Amino acid sequence: MPLIDILAIAAHRDDVEQTCGGTLLAMNARGWATGILDLTQGESGTRGTAADREAEANAAARILKVAHREALDLPDGNVENTLANRLKLAAVIRRLRPRVVILPYWQGRHPDHYTSATLGYEACFVSGLAKVATPGESHPPHRPYKILYASLYADVRPSFVVDITPFAEQRLQALLAYRSQYGAQTEGTGLFVPEEEIRERTFATARHYGLLAGVRYAEPFVQKEVGLVDDIVILPVQSI
Repeated sequence: MPLIDILAIAAHRDDVEQTCGGTLLAMNARGWATGILDLTQGESGTRGTAADREAEANAAARILKVAHREALDLPDGNVENTLANRLKLAAVIRRLRPRVVILPYWQGRHPDHYTSATLGYEACFVSGLAKVATPGESHPPHRPYKILYASLYADVRPSFVVDITPFAEQRLQALLAYRSQYGAQTEGTGLFVPEEEIRERTFATARHYGLLAGVRYAEPFVQKEVGLVDDIVILPVQSI
């Protein structure tokens, strides 16, 4: 089991691909080990089955070059922030020992998404408590150093963006690996982006956030804590 530098945690298989897949590719290119933890397995999805989503998630993981991907068994459509779920998630955090955890933004349309943000944060905290036992194989306590929130679909100003320009096409291919979700079909047409529009919407959103920082394509993130700068002369992004 590889240790992970950056662990992206999301409610559903394909959430990470939509919100921070390009960032995982960019960090992989810098030599960091990346991983994905999906909290549910997709059994309640409008399109496809849990088995379909598993195969697609594995294909997407290869495109994103992540070192590790796994899924918990929390109920799809009913993710809850319970003690049992916090401990289940903390067990994975202790096993993988990420320095950085990426969570969904804490507000949104889907209850699974915003619940996963709080659940993930509290699990990161619990994971560092030495006297708290987690299920399964025992691992030493571990608390990630940094927690970031992927804010692509949130109407908020990001704390920063990550330049994903060299990886924009690869990011799209990872999303399109979910053929059960994004392939042309009649089921769920009111909920899903038509296949012929996916590329345009995906690149348009990335272009918007890229323009905020003077790059072509980017993904946005929020951090709750204040940032620290050592040298204001080398701050990136031109002001005027």
